[in-house]
Amino acid sequence: MLVQKIETQGAENMHDQQHNIDPSILNNVHVLQTENVKPSAETERAFRDALGCFGTGVTLITARTDQGPIGMTVNSFASVSLDPALVLWSIAKKSGRYDAFRNASDYAIHILAKNQLDLAMAFAKNGNSFNDQEWDMNSGKVPLAKRALARFECESEAVHDGGDHSILIGRVKRFSQRAGQPLIFNAGKFGTFSDDEI
Repeated sequence: MLVQKIETQGAENMHDQQHNIDPSILNNVHVLQTENVKPSAETERAFRDALGCFGTGVTLITARTDQGPIGMTVNSFASVSLDPALVLWSIAKKSGRYDAFRNASDYAIHILAKNQLDLAMAFAKNGNSFNDQEWDMNSGKVPLAKRALARFECESEAVHDGGDHSILIGRVKRFSQRAGQPLIFNAGKFGTFSDDEI
């Protein structure tokens, strides 16, 4: 059974009221809180919202194809191993850019800075959003963004099945880093850290 907690404010206190609801409505509205929900096609929107509670950095993955360079904005990036140096990211199998990245022998992962939102948005929409003045090429002809916060030049180590995604493991051949604030993605919105210390 699906139970949704709805917060209602009384005169002085906050009270929780529990209601039984139809799971299908979760694909049409953003709820305040859900409990004990079984992932399914009917609850996909609520599941995505729950996953969105995990704030991430924003990366741009670039590669070279026979048709030219290609890029993609991704937030499913993580470190895997220090020795050997391995990282991972995932890509939806239904993506129009899936085959290009799935078959790439080399690619670069760029961690974007807070002032690179335009770059993130451009490659989220179009894999060919390259501007010659913003890019270098490595020896393997993989495009390298000039002002990324960090960059990992990788060769494909392995590809694993992950349901409707594939998980790509990259072996880091070279990396670069500079000082700066990262671009952050959380709950469907971009942002960054404030200068205030916690």
